Amino acid sequence: MTKIAFIGLGHMGLPMSRNLLKASFDVTGFDLVATAVASFAEAGGKTAGAIADAVKDADVVLTMLPSGAIVKSVYEGEGGVFAHAKAGALLIDSSTIDVATAREVSAKAVAKGFDMVDAPVSGGVGGATAGTLAFMVGGTAEAFKRAEPVLAPMGKKIVHAGASGNGQAAKICNNMLLAISMIGTSEAFNLGRALGLDDQVFFDIASNASGQCWSLTSYCPVPGPVPATPANNDYKPGFATALMLKDLRLAMEAAGGAGANTPLGKLSAEIYTAMDADGHGGVDFSGVIKHLAGKL
Repeated sequence: MTKIAFIGLGHMGLPMSRNLLKASFDVTGFDLVATAVASFAEAGGKTAGAIADAVKDADVVLTMLPSGAIVKSVYEGEGGVFAHAKAGALLIDSSTIDVATAREVSAKAVAKGFDMVDAPVSGGVGGATAGTLAFMVGGTAEAFKRAEPVLAPMGKKIVHAGASGNGQAAKICNNMLLAISMIGTSEAFNLGRALGLDDQVFFDIASNASGQCWSLTSYCPVPGPVPATPANNDYKPGFATALMLKDLRLAMEAAGGAGANTPLGKLSAEIYTAMDADGHGGVDFSGVIKHLAGKL
């Protein structure tokens, strides 16, 4: 049986690790938060008191962590993955971090004899719970082939995006596009309301016309047309504004480094920065419709 060390049992990591347990993998979890570790143990997982103990016998090490600095520390630190994982282990980082750090950590992993992929996800907590995440994977073809059967119980779409770091590149490009489209969708609804157009009527028209997009038909920012969206639950996330802003900042950092012109991405980052600064970082990102209307 494949042994997996899962490091980072937060809002995303915990349900992802539970799905690995359901798929009959032997999973040992580690997190600095005791309640997260306890929840993982309740689901039937083994626990470790240190990263070194979690990874020492693992065939696969999977991490889901909040920042590039923490990823570097977990992999490169004295008590970290590189120092204590067994030879030949596969390393999978599903954190959303900057492209440069992903490529740097991967290069160090390869130099130490490990296969490594960056495999950030799309789909939020709901997708993590349901096992329907989309994985965007960067790394060699051989490492991707090794990673696929581990990622399969957690996702319904697993795409090889190319070389190391390309998974992170795909993730931030996708989420920049998502932010732009959600703001545009929200502006259209707000304008329609100002002109006396009923939300459902506009939805029925736009969802079958050239304005159709995922932000409209799957994650509609107004209550009613798509019942399962956060708009129907007082904009509880979902995908919080603070997380969208994190991804937009990563996108803007990458755009600056690559010399790419992204004016709408920049404006979207400014809008979500203002929303976060007003104390609404915990609101679902689709709540930007209320922010734009001055009602949040």
